[in-house]
Amino acid sequence: MPEDIEQMADLSTTDRDRLTQTGLEVDMKNRSGSFFQVDQEIKQVAALEKGIEVLSIHEALAKYDWLNEYSWKLVKKDKDQYTRYVADQPDPRGFVIIARKGSKTVFPLQTCLFLAKTPVQHVHNIIIAEEGAELHLISGCASASYTKTGSHIGVSEFYVGKDARITSTMIHNWGDEISVFPRSAARIEENGIFLSNYVCMQPVRKIQMSPFAELAGKNSIARFSSIVVCTPGSYMDLGSIVRLSAEGATAELLTRAITTGGTIISRGMIEGATRHTKGHIECRGLILKDGTIHAIPEIKGDVVDTELSHEAAVGKIARDEIEYLMSRGLDEDVATATIIRGFLDVKIAGLPESLQNQIDAAIDSAEKSGF
Repeated sequence: MPEDIEQMADLSTTDRDRLTQTGLEVDMKNRSGSFFQVDQEIKQVAALEKGIEVLSIHEALAKYDWLNEYSWKLVKKDKDQYTRYVADQPDPRGFVIIARKGSKTVFPLQTCLFLAKTPVQHVHNIIIAEEGAELHLISGCASASYTKTGSHIGVSEFYVGKDARITSTMIHNWGDEISVFPRSAARIEENGIFLSNYVCMQPVRKIQMSPFAELAGKNSIARFSSIVVCTPGSYMDLGSIVRLSAEGATAELLTRAITTGGTIISRGMIEGATRHTKGHIECRGLILKDGTIHAIPEIKGDVVDTELSHEAAVGKIARDEIEYLMSRGLDEDVATATIIRGFLDVKIAGLPESLQNQIDAAIDSAEKSGF
């Protein structure tokens, strides 16, 4: 067993708690591997199960020439100013995870990117599940309790092979003045499944991301699920884009959003580029205090026999729901909290129990902090 993260990073109790809220297991008891980076320093790279490789991207590119065929192929270097910034760095940081053909992880693999002192943290990650492989990934991103300002830019490329499956759960715990710019894309081959879950329930200055998935193989599946709470002063511009490029491909984009005074722009776009495809977008928002939720669902059909749909609803907690719970013996605050908890309590189809438990824990933690 490799040295645990707490010993390597000299974490305070407060920062350990912040990382725990993102799903990090500092002692790695229930993890199949780990990657931990503080600012631009890689603290841990470990793989604990057969068939799984975890490498720094610098090491991986030096070890495997074929990896150049995967690097910067789904996310283009010139996509925007943020990808150009990462591509221009002479010494890349980030990780490569490879789930070899037919391998299946018993426990999730964790990655953590921790912003402490550097003004800009940047990473480039590549995740590959070869044919028939199954990989469960928890990505925890956080800033230190003492970090007042800074930015994080992360580029991630996911490759889901034939009959393979990647479940990626990202939990953010940033600070009031941290700006975050993830850039990610995925390619899913025949019968492949890609489940992407995003949770952010703590203050952040700005998050702007729009992950893309290409369903390139027959009967491939992609599901994006987001659960966010936007506090006063926070600005979240979130969205997912899926292209259905093979027969039998299906996609679902699901968002649960609450504002307590911040601004949320919830985007979603599905393009039916091939016949015999299906896609659905659903966005539901609650405005608890004066704030903004702007839902922008978009569907585009290019051929006959593609079935695409969307629905969006933004509102407040119904008074009759509160009064009903109060009639059952709850006071108003507890009744309101119960309704909010039920709104956020999304059971994601196909999600392993360990990852669902992590999402539930993030919701519980946010509730205790009084969102």
